Amino acid sequence: MLIALIVVIVLLVLISVKQVNEYERGIKFTLGKFSKIMNPGWNLVLPIFRSYRKVDIRTKAVDVPEQDAITKDNVSVRINAVIYYKVFDASKAVLEVENFYFAVGQLAQTTMRNAVGSVSLDELLSERDKISMEICKIIDKATDPWGIKVEDVELKDISLPEEMKRVIARVAEAEREKQAVITKAAGEVEASLNLSKAAGLMAKTPGAMHLRTLSTLSDLSSDQSNTIIFALPVEVLKSFEGKALSEEKIEKIVKKVTKK
Repeated sequence: MLIALIVVIVLLVLISVKQVNEYERGIKFTLGKFSKIMNPGWNLVLPIFRSYRKVDIRTKAVDVPEQDAITKDNVSVRINAVIYYKVFDASKAVLEVENFYFAVGQLAQTTMRNAVGSVSLDELLSERDKISMEICKIIDKATDPWGIKVEDVELKDISLPEEMKRVIARVAEAEREKQAVITKAAGEVEASLNLSKAAGLMAKTPGAMHLRTLSTLSDLSSDQSNTIIFALPVEVLKSFEGKALSEEKIEKIVKKVTKK
């Protein structure tokens, strides 16, 4: 009988020993009532009278399913996100909520849709970090009574309808064309100012136009085309014009003399 009793006690002790890992915490119940939190290591949990439940306290990354939402300016979008959270109070995570994994996921989906509905499409696309921080604060505040700390929320993807993508592409193309026209006009203004200064300087300097003409001919000579261009300075044409006027005056004088 003594040996049988010893064997029963040893078996009872072996059955009662429960191991809690370093990344876990155990919630012990005595006769159905919460008694204490079990720390990592070996703990005694007597069968029948006591029970326990393990809670993983490591940071969890939960992928929030893709959600349909409507922005403040009535644009339909599809968004998904990832949420990082951890349990800081294992007893609350078990006692205050039935399934905190499911509860946190549902809360994240609802909060994400509400946050997207309070901003316009431009704000959603340009201020994703700010919106993610707002969602994180709302979820963290709501999960504090559950013993859960939300560390971060990141919006992974924002899907737009094909019609909206084409509209945004046209807007971006028009904006690029606008910038191109402005840049080209600014270049033309700067070029005209420089040409005006150069023309004024050449007009004041004797022989400058002739040197410029020779330089232009030198540049044309490097071209392999068969086109030959003869350029004459404006001063030469003016001299011919003056000469032609002199010949006309001479003819008039001759005619008058002949008549006489």
